[in-house]
Amino acid sequence: MREIDDALERAGQEAFTREPPKSTQARVNFLLKQLKTTQAVASEIGVTPDSVNRYRRGARKNPPAHIADRIDSAVRARWQPRIRNRQQRQAATSTGITIETRAQFGYTAPIGTTDDGRFRRLTVHLPPEYAGRLFDARQQGATDQQMRDIVAEGIQETYFKDGGRRAQDLEVAINNIEYFDVSF
Repeated sequence: MREIDDALERAGQEAFTREPPKSTQARVNFLLKQLKTTQAVASEIGVTPDSVNRYRRGARKNPPAHIADRIDSAVRARWQPRIRNRQQRQAATSTGITIETRAQFGYTAPIGTTDDGRFRRLTVHLPPEYAGRLFDARQQGATDQQMRDIVAEGIQETYFKDGGRRAQDLEVAINNIEYFDVSF
């Protein structure tokens, strides 16, 4: 599962200043501009190069739902990269990110450890240093567990330890994520 990576992708898409192309023909033409060849577009969306050419010309307008979803996600992943990067830079340097999650947390403390079988719903604003670390880790291809560790450390410091005012020896881990959402 890549809950954190998916949430960062959705948050980046919320930063769009213009909507991506609507028609299948315009979307495929956009992908052709980005990926340069019909073969690359075909492998990206899971169809043959002939199908890509039909979509490009407008001869085929309504792809099956699973192909339409692949086209949509491929377009959204490449749409307005400079806007998305600017929002991420701003979050990493000045504003931070807000995380909303329902997850199961485990704790290690001097008294002992627990898996804490109940889920907690948290909305926590993480400072820019954690946002920067999270974006850097994502860009370097970090695993979901590595990104969970960064988020858990941020939640530990800002929420559970309250910036160093309590629970000094507490260590927090995210054991299970039911949902995860990010905004920046």
